[in-house]
Amino acid sequence: MTDLSGKVALVTGGSRGLGREMVLAFAEHGADVVIASRKLDSCEKLAAEVRERFGRKAWPVAVNVSNWEQCDALTEAAYAEFGRVDILVNNAGMSPLFPSLSGVTEALFDKVIGTNLKSAFRLSATIGERMAAGSGGTIINISSFGSLRPDPVFLPYAAAKAGLNALTEGFAKAYAPKVRVNTIVCGTFATDISKAWTPEIFDLISKQILLGRVGEPAEIVGAALYFASDASSYSTGTLLRLDGGPR
Repeated sequence: MTDLSGKVALVTGGSRGLGREMVLAFAEHGADVVIASRKLDSCEKLAAEVRERFGRKAWPVAVNVSNWEQCDALTEAAYAEFGRVDILVNNAGMSPLFPSLSGVTEALFDKVIGTNLKSAFRLSATIGERMAAGSGGTIINISSFGSLRPDPVFLPYAAAKAGLNALTEGFAKAYAPKVRVNTIVCGTFATDISKAWTPEIFDLISKQILLGRVGEPAEIVGAALYFASDASSYSTGTLLRLDGGPR
């Protein structure tokens, strides 16, 4: 039921971390992939790996998804290249550090909202509309446990991801029944950001999780394949927690 042969998947933030794992999983299960992120060289490197390992078409695209015009250009280019998008994954995200809540600048706030929320709205609107007018498709949003349990240290990010949760049900209603829209609410994963963590930080975070550890990036694959494929054919507007069980 997770066969994606003949499908085209577009993944934002697709060149590393959770995005990279989803790109590889989709290609392994038969999909051609559009790998979108800010750094073209990283996208090209992953695209070459996809072609070599799985023999699938892989198209690298450099894009700043917080920019509305670049989102539209990405949509147009993907359809020009492949003629369709069957799976959209709104994975691009960021959560910069800030000194205090009053020290959050307008530029930082706008950047966080733009990358985490505005991009997902625009891409879901333009691609979802085409999916609904065509043969359908599925949209997967990558949210955060912070959207459900906001903390002051990442409050702008939490607010953006809470907005993403709201978009999930809204777009599910807008484009039903041909387009399914679901969200994976992620906990803490050992992505690139964790490389700067000390063992003490890992230990502190792990004690706050029922499973006693942070997630490995590859552990997103099961949920992503579920929502991308017919395995979730009766699921839309859903938030699926993938967080190891927070205490």
